[in-house]
Amino acid sequence: MEPSTQSDWVKRSLQSVWHPCTQMQHHAGADPLPLIPVSHGRGAWLFDADGRRYLDAISSWWVNLFGHANPRINAALKDQLDKLEHAMLAGFTHEPVIALSERLSKLTGHVLGHCFYASDGASAVEIALKMSFHAWRNSSLSDKQEFVCLKGSYHGETIGALAVTDVALFKDAYGPLLRQSHVVASPDARLAQHGESAADVARRAAAELETLLQQRAGQIAAVIIEPLVQCATGMAMHDPVYLQQVRALCDRYQVHMIADEIAVGCGRTGTFFACEQAAVWPDFLCLSKGISGGYLPLSLVMTRDSIYQAFYSTDIARGFLHSHSYTGNPLACRAALATLDIFEQDGVLNQNRVRAARLTAALSPLAAHDQVCHFRQRGMIWAFDAVLDDAAAAETFSRRFFSAALEQELLLRPIGNTVYLMPPYILSDDEIDTLAARTRTVFEQVLQK
Repeated sequence: MEPSTQSDWVKRSLQSVWHPCTQMQHHAGADPLPLIPVSHGRGAWLFDADGRRYLDAISSWWVNLFGHANPRINAALKDQLDKLEHAMLAGFTHEPVIALSERLSKLTGHVLGHCFYASDGASAVEIALKMSFHAWRNSSLSDKQEFVCLKGSYHGETIGALAVTDVALFKDAYGPLLRQSHVVASPDARLAQHGESAADVARRAAAELETLLQQRAGQIAAVIIEPLVQCATGMAMHDPVYLQQVRALCDRYQVHMIADEIAVGCGRTGTFFACEQAAVWPDFLCLSKGISGGYLPLSLVMTRDSIYQAFYSTDIARGFLHSHSYTGNPLACRAALATLDIFEQDGVLNQNRVRAARLTAALSPLAAHDQVCHFRQRGMIWAFDAVLDDAAAAETFSRRFFSAALEQELLLRPIGNTVYLMPPYILSDDEIDTLAARTRTVFEQVLQK
């Protein structure tokens, strides 16, 4: 892409591409939302066709863990390209998918295994929901067909995933297509009443779930949760005790626990799996986003052997016949293996604790700002809520912040009035300081408009 053609690329994109999670009209008019033609990426930075750079402070929708054009992941993919690009996983197998499945199971102490693969997070959620429903049917408990999700939950855009999502903006238009789920209280620590701790909020939310289970356990198949952080609802963080209580309730009332770790797994919350911080394992664990290092679409569901055995039969109708054409793609699996290599060889989780402490300290002036509330951090996720008195300003806050951040060479995309940072795991000290200082600059600029 030549620099002189940057405007042409924008024009052509608007004429031919329907961009996701976007009201396309916002890219038109007198003061349009910017559309950046990306030329290339290096490390934590994206570069446009004019050579301007942008610090990718949200890891390109939470997927990029070790930087763009990472040489080690690149090398693994180049090697795999000369061996096998794809082969169907029905009736065939290959070394990358075997090795990845083995290594992920080992990370759970072999509590979870038998990985079932797809391409995106929503598809992984669909698989977990279907597996839960079908496993109960195969176990002669066919009345267990209902699902429970948390208030403000988000689990994807496909029909089943939307049914266990509680974000009106994404869900309401498709309400007639969706099966109803039970929605129970979120353990969001921001809901603390006077004198309550985050753990108190978690226990209060778990008590509401128990009331529902007492009434409907015979009909409920599973509870689905984003462990520790409900991301799309505004980075709502909760105490790990909630996961412990849900695990205990699921055991007591014979209900499956589904952990949607699509956004919060792969080290994002401080441990490789978020559930580790509660010392519990779910019945189903969904992974996507960062598992391939942000390189290729890949998702998977891990489950317990007891659930696998519920499908193991000579009767084909008892099998799990779900499939995707690119299930277990060798290239995507090889990228994931290279990603796991970096975690192991570089001591990433320990290094991230150092990075997190520095960025938290660098953000402390912003956390103390009189128009900031609920500054919070979990692992490599930071968030705060802007205090906005004007309704019109609140309605446009996210778009104005995004545009102003681009002027400061930052890629930041708030959720409503929640500003969040989810950078890749490679930031240098200078990049950390730059990110913190410029985020504060952008925030103050937007407040003044």
